[in-house]
Amino acid sequence: MHIDWFPLWLSLEVATAATLIAVAIGLWLAWLLANRDFPGKDLLDALATLPLALPPTVLGYYLLVVIGRSSWLGRAWEAITGSPLVFTWRAAVIASTLHAIPLLIKSSRAALESVDIACERAGRSLGASEWRLFWRISLPLARRPIAAATVLAFARSLGDFGATLMIAGDIPGRTQTAAIAIFDAVESGNTLVARVLVIVISILTAAIVFLANRLERKRVSL
Repeated sequence: MHIDWFPLWLSLEVATAATLIAVAIGLWLAWLLANRDFPGKDLLDALATLPLALPPTVLGYYLLVVIGRSSWLGRAWEAITGSPLVFTWRAAVIASTLHAIPLLIKSSRAALESVDIACERAGRSLGASEWRLFWRISLPLARRPIAAATVLAFARSLGDFGATLMIAGDIPGRTQTAAIAIFDAVESGNTLVARVLVIVISILTAAIVFLANRLERKRVSL
């Protein structure tokens, strides 16, 4: 029986893009929460964690409200690009990013808070800026747990289903990710396709978790 590998490749591409965006935004938010006190800090922390607690369908509904064709953001995107943002692979990236970023923020914040304060004070006493301090001291000292969190964020992006289905849809050859393809295969009774995709995704996820555990173990042994 023919197996369409497009959903798997799309999932890998979406997860990669989502992870890169999550790292860029998540590291900045993690540093902010770990090193700064400001009004609304607890609220920002709660909002950053919210996608972990919300049901995927609720998160998908909020995304439809924010980036749908009737929203100002959706209309602005369509006016600039000539095509809607929802029901595209870009929408799948947005959904996967929101699922990945809370995990990355939580783990990276804990890693940055564990950095020896004396090292940071020494850097400041030598005139290092906060930007230089982050790149030259904080990030290198916290690199292994942050790398492990990045790997797990990729795994979480790879398996997103509910929110992706709601804002990207189930369009074969365009927005159908591996998780959605498995659901479709089971619903249509195509057990062979479902089993093959399940096995491939399981192997990939197991390899990712193994890598994350290795990174964490190396950190502990240092």
